[in-house]
Amino acid sequence: MDHYHAVIMAGGGGTRLWPLSRKERPKQSLKLLGERTMFQIAVERLAPLFTTDRIWVVTSDRYAADLHRQCPGLPAENFILEPAPRGTAPAIGLAAARLRQRNPRAVMACLTADHFIGDEARFRELLAAAAQVAEQDYLVTLGIAPTFASTGFGYIQRGERLERVGGFEVYRARRFKEKPAQPEAEAMLAGGQHAWNSGMFVWRVERFLAEVERQIPALHQVLTAATPEALAEVWGQAPDTTLDYGIMERAEDVAVIPADGLGWNDIGSWEALLEVLPTDAAGNVVLGAEHLSFDTSRTLVHASGGQRLVATLGVSDLVVVDTGDVLFVCPRDKTQDVRRVVDALKQRPDGAEFL
Repeated sequence: MDHYHAVIMAGGGGTRLWPLSRKERPKQSLKLLGERTMFQIAVERLAPLFTTDRIWVVTSDRYAADLHRQCPGLPAENFILEPAPRGTAPAIGLAAARLRQRNPRAVMACLTADHFIGDEARFRELLAAAAQVAEQDYLVTLGIAPTFASTGFGYIQRGERLERVGGFEVYRARRFKEKPAQPEAEAMLAGGQHAWNSGMFVWRVERFLAEVERQIPALHQVLTAATPEALAEVWGQAPDTTLDYGIMERAEDVAVIPADGLGWNDIGSWEALLEVLPTDAAGNVVLGAEHLSFDTSRTLVHASGGQRLVATLGVSDLVVVDTGDVLFVCPRDKTQDVRRVVDALKQRPDGAEFL
């Protein structure tokens, strides 16, 4: 595994966790799951499979110093800074190009800083198996067994079985479908051949960059020209696209490994915290608040704006978030729509102070 590297994408702002997650305080720097930040958890669960010199972080100059303070054991030169956000495909492409300079034989695991993984030992075993498959020139993706017909996740259709590696079954991926409409999501769930796209991938850097050249030649040209001195000058020419749309939907020789048993969850919304954090007898999660509860169930109460009593009476399935300057309340099944609030604030003259 000397050629195996982990790349953590940590440049996003986490709009769906507004109002706690803001431009200057993104979700990867929040302590949502305990005493460690999401970024610290993402880094620490990689040991001992990856030593710190083989852990890389793609982020922006705005966040790099804070992330480095959180994990000072990571080498400063392993922070890869995007001049501006251009989507996950350019971000991972930039990391791949940097890794190829360090080690042309490198295999990279593309990971995120906003996942909950209950069984971290099994996660490392899965990443080790995925690296073996990637060495056979497959683009490897990790699939999560869907528990409901989500329209917020992408889906991967499983094809024929390829092999068994490290105790994990490996299949050819037949099709990627990004965020389907509800009827299609329900049909894919019922069919039993689809997994959620976890957003975690493993591949050889040379293999991935060859796929970039084939599918997004404009991005490949930018990556070829993006020396440290010229990066800021050429980065604006990179197409703004995601890995899923830009690469994976039309990629060749893609393998999917079902990532069963991880206890995985994407901490991309307030509702997700209700699914992964311990609850009281009524199914409530209370963080940072004194909660006076009467006939309240399946509700999240989060307070970070100082000492405040939060009282709830006769409610269920709510999310209540108090940051001191903002009080946000919504049904838990509407938390994915928080972007509507954020978009509205962007149109207000005073909106920036709340973003």
